[in-house]
Amino acid sequence: MSNKTRRVVITGMGVVSPFGVGLDLFWDNLVKGNSGIKPITIIDLSEHPVRFGGECSDFDPDLYLDKKEAKKMDRFTQLGAVAAIEAMKNSGLDMSKEDPTRLGVYIGSASGGMSTIEKNHQAIMEKGPSKCSPFTVPMMIVDIAAGRISIMFNAKGPNKCIVTACATASHCLGDAFRTIVYGDADMMIAGGCEAPLTSLAMAGFSSARTLSRRNDAPTLASRPFDKDRDGFVMSEGAGVFVLEELEHALARGAKIYAEFVGYGATADANDIVAPCADGDGAGRAMQCALNDAGMKPEEIQYINAHGTSTSLGDIAETIAVKRVFGDYAKNGLLVNSTKSMTGHALGAAGAIEAAACVKVLQTGVVPPTINLDNPDEECDLDYVPNVARKVDNINGVMSNSFGFGGHNASIIFKRYEK
Repeated sequence: MSNKTRRVVITGMGVVSPFGVGLDLFWDNLVKGNSGIKPITIIDLSEHPVRFGGECSDFDPDLYLDKKEAKKMDRFTQLGAVAAIEAMKNSGLDMSKEDPTRLGVYIGSASGGMSTIEKNHQAIMEKGPSKCSPFTVPMMIVDIAAGRISIMFNAKGPNKCIVTACATASHCLGDAFRTIVYGDADMMIAGGCEAPLTSLAMAGFSSARTLSRRNDAPTLASRPFDKDRDGFVMSEGAGVFVLEELEHALARGAKIYAEFVGYGATADANDIVAPCADGDGAGRAMQCALNDAGMKPEEIQYINAHGTSTSLGDIAETIAVKRVFGDYAKNGLLVNSTKSMTGHALGAAGAIEAAACVKVLQTGVVPPTINLDNPDEECDLDYVPNVARKVDNINGVMSNSFGFGGHNASIIFKRYEK
């Protein structure tokens, strides 16, 4: 059982997704079952085996950031900075009235500034080392988004960047949650950002045969739990939350979207890319989150699954859910994968999906898992196939994130009650 005395609530959310900038736009498309997957236009992939993904094609950083400063940021930082602006605006926090030493930033990324690395390496190879930009290092390093965001909002509290592949954003959210619980901050800006639609990343994941190759039908490519899935779909984007200690939020009259109540983190210690076939690591993360929240499995009505649309991963997660939730897993529990619509934004995915979880709590609507036309026999849960579902009395939700290296994270939100 949890012995936490400082309660943590969510007061702001910002999302940049393949649907565009904004939480409402993101949610509206999820509920409608729309796909954000399309041919990639920001780089030339004509010679690549995979030429589509979840591109934020209409993203213009100059609409939100100082133009001169934006040019000194890699795309992953631009995405994260805009999501942070959206989250802070959504929260109503006025930092002129707050102690900046009590505001921290935990923003992570799986790959950091890959496009910056590629462009400057190419410049060196073609024109020599003198053509490497002096901004290369502060643009490419993975922690720079957290640093940039702290400067933007004068956040002088705890600041760090967690890098755990596809579990990154969930670990950032979970650690931020605990930072407030422990009393090291009263407010945290937390989440993840990713811009992996680069030649190197697309070629690398393609060579590893982890990406879907449905170039002729991009919107049908991400199909978690479907028998005909052939790999995940790479995406870019960002998700950022504002978390606050409850009394601090109440004192300033903040709108409270949900309460953050549980966090679990484990390791598979099994394989650098393949999950535990028996769901051990993932299951223990879910159980740890339940223990941290002081909740029983039956108090969770919905899980946003990691659900990447890979052969091994979808089965392992299904097994893990059944290990933890028992008979209830197939009798009342709803599970979906919003990656069927957004693709997989790697280190940003956990925060983007956490935002979907909060909206489920708010609205009682569970978005569908689209493209689930021919369910895998080994994936036998209720994944809300193809059509959103209105559900009464959703009070507890869980989000799962699992990354290469065997990193697992599960987080739990509840409907806020005084």
